[in-house]
Amino acid sequence: MFEWLGSNWWALWLTVFLAFAVVEMLTLSFFFIMLGAGALAALVADFAGADLWLQIVVFCIVSLLMIAFVRPIALKHLHKGPAEQRTNVDRLIGQSALVMEPVTATAGLVKIGGDVWSARSAAGIIDAGQTVQVTRIDGATAVVASTAEDSPH
Repeated sequence: MFEWLGSNWWALWLTVFLAFAVVEMLTLSFFFIMLGAGALAALVADFAGADLWLQIVVFCIVSLLMIAFVRPIALKHLHKGPAEQRTNVDRLIGQSALVMEPVTATAGLVKIGGDVWSARSAAGIIDAGQTVQVTRIDGATAVVASTAEDSPH
């Protein structure tokens, strides 16, 4: 087995790529797929006749370059887009909410759509019954701010 592997490093690089691809599908972090790209580059280097030490160098360099330059761009494009394309809690940012219990800097309850969320105020105390806007989601807490029509003049 080891004799065969010694002359067929491409099989190891292919296995490493497939393992990284599976882990990427489970994590969706755009990290492991960058390592997978390094493994594919090492596979190509093996097919080109490179020695094992050079294949390892190619794997390391390509992986680092992918993580440093491609991953940030991919993440930026992943999180960009119109509101109707946002998912999960990102979709709640910018929506209106109804204050159920007074919201302070530390506690409160708001209703966003049909769900009741714990909330914190971005500034000041907001009384029950007012309409607020969700500015961000911090864990399981909506951070809200008064809308222009509800603020005192």
